[in-house]
Amino acid sequence: MNSKIHSDKERALAYHRYPRPGKTETVPTKPFSTPDDLALAYSPGVAFPCLEIAEKPDDSYLYTNRGNTVAVISNGTAVLGLGNIGAAAAKPVMEGKAMLFKIFAGLDATDVEVDQTDPEKFVETVRAISLSYGGINLEDIKAPECFHIENELKRLCDIPVMHDDQHGTAVVVGAAMLNALEIQNKQISQAKVVVNGAGAAAMACTRLLFALGVSPENTVMADSKGVIGPHRSNLSPQKQEFATSRTDITTLAQAMVDADVFIGLSVADVLTPEMVRTMAPRPIVFALANPNPEISRERALASAPDIIYATGRSDYPNQINNVLGFPYIFRGALDCRAPDVNMDMKLAAAHAIAAVAREPVTHAVAALYPDEHLVFGPEYILPKPFDRRLLCSVPPAVAKAAATSGIARRPIDNLERYCRRLRLYVADTDRHLSAFISDVRAKLPGA
Repeated sequence: MNSKIHSDKERALAYHRYPRPGKTETVPTKPFSTPDDLALAYSPGVAFPCLEIAEKPDDSYLYTNRGNTVAVISNGTAVLGLGNIGAAAAKPVMEGKAMLFKIFAGLDATDVEVDQTDPEKFVETVRAISLSYGGINLEDIKAPECFHIENELKRLCDIPVMHDDQHGTAVVVGAAMLNALEIQNKQISQAKVVVNGAGAAAMACTRLLFALGVSPENTVMADSKGVIGPHRSNLSPQKQEFATSRTDITTLAQAMVDADVFIGLSVADVLTPEMVRTMAPRPIVFALANPNPEISRERALASAPDIIYATGRSDYPNQINNVLGFPYIFRGALDCRAPDVNMDMKLAAAHAIAAVAREPVTHAVAALYPDEHLVFGPEYILPKPFDRRLLCSVPPAVAKAAATSGIARRPIDNLERYCRRLRLYVADTDRHLSAFISDVRAKLPGA
């Protein structure tokens, strides 16, 4: 085994195992040090909020943590690049997602692994427990079942339900696209876009790009069999939605000629240097296959020096990272009590994320990335995950869009005051996190 791989594996296993297994825990939010505290927390005091909620179910948002809680739910059928490894093996990923909700948006998230691959039974299981949560983040569920599962849960549950592999990815891709097109001096309505991959994420990204202004007539989608178009038979209803009317192209290589943008959500090494060289000047390539992209950064830059290149990897500039989206989208949706995350809210999130990257980075962010030149341009089209301005930018934009589109049950009438509250929360969270991280590091083996 390669020594670096061995080292990375050992470090990752130690991280997850010590000083105690797992990445999350439950922390009380009320006093518990006296008999009176316990009498209020449990019996007999707990009966009073129970009766209030029984009479008015929405009072669960007043007397429990429901309004600040998200369930991260998976059946483990499409985990990262690992495939169908099962619900139990998906738990480290779901715990990690729950941790990200907390550290970036202050949301208490619970990971729920459902050992059920039948879509109808999975839907019924999740629906039955949905009253415990303010929102549901679906994760790592394979296509095409994920489409049906999300649609049914959105219909049956009265809280936001979002399959992050689809819509979180789409929001961040949309933000990156807005900035990349601006840097390359290209109009979104005129951009010729090729999407390689026809899974859940690819379709959601393409729908959001259409909503941002990309023309369907200028868009070609391809899968493992080539271009999705009139020459293909037996297309699924989902693929038919994205079929091009062009009859002169059947292969990815043909589609890439004069393309302004390539978005890959497919497999490694499918995009060749020759294809990149046939693209329009100042091309944009988002090679998002994980862990190995559709074309490496080195080969892409060698093929087109004026390219803007992004991947899903953290070891290259321009990482397309869902953590820029999902914590803040749910934060805004829960705070205004929206029952859904609609397209207006996703578009608002994309524009807000893009706007943060155009601002000069703070000293705190620059210090975390000393080896990178974080100035808006070809190698910096998205903010970094630890840019705390995201919390003060994206949730207000999402909440405002929810109110404007008429679905916010508790519209936030003073966005400036809301932003101040989020800023105070950031300072408080960072203070507690710094102390917690120092304590954990001190307990690690070899510390």
